[in-house]
Amino acid sequence: MPRRLLSRLVLWAMLGSAPGGAVAQALTGASYAEPTMRYDHGVLGDAVEWGALRLSRAGAPDLLIRLPQTRVFEDLAPRLVDLGALRAAMVVESDLQRGARLALYTADGLFAATPFIGQRNRWLAPVGAADLDGDGQVELAYVDRPHLARRLRIWRVVPGAQELREVASAEDLTNHRIGWDHIAGGLRDCGDGPEMVLASGDWGRVIVARLRAGGITREALGPYSEAAMAQALACR
Repeated sequence: MPRRLLSRLVLWAMLGSAPGGAVAQALTGASYAEPTMRYDHGVLGDAVEWGALRLSRAGAPDLLIRLPQTRVFEDLAPRLVDLGALRAAMVVESDLQRGARLALYTADGLFAATPFIGQRNRWLAPVGAADLDGDGQVELAYVDRPHLARRLRIWRVVPGAQELREVASAEDLTNHRIGWDHIAGGLRDCGDGPEMVLASGDWGRVIVARLRAGGITREALGPYSEAAMAQALACR
């Protein structure tokens, strides 16, 4: 699907119950709005990024969160994430001078974010959000500079605080090529819990990465191709 069409889709999700019976925050959807060309990076294949985030709420008008002129959402589409009793939109937000960061937005605005990479035209590609190690807490995973550093990084919300803490990282992994209007791989669950499907740093192999108590483990499934990646995601 073309990027510009995908970017306009609202990612809908049914409201679920959080641990302890609490109901997750009533965000029902999220989409980007206000296309802009004020950031000339073009990593996703065109010059169009997004200046605002629209959050849909159950029983309430949509909320529009507009970024300052020095920032854009450099992303395909927001992803709804349940963090215990809180529901947030996970997005890639880029500063025109400091590059990208992964951010969580709720109906109250910015909830938490990783540090900006620190340099203009430096980006990150999300992998997904899930309880990756079975401890009951949701982790957020992305590839830091998939064309340069090729580093998988995993973060978790600090309990009782509006901040993220990095819990693990691994080198020589990627999920995006410059100019692609999509991100390769993602999360799968073949019966043993969520796993991350990525490519090796040289795009030679399909890799399954897992978060374990000792860090990140990896398993090579075979030579990389788009078909092989799709089969891995489908647990075939």
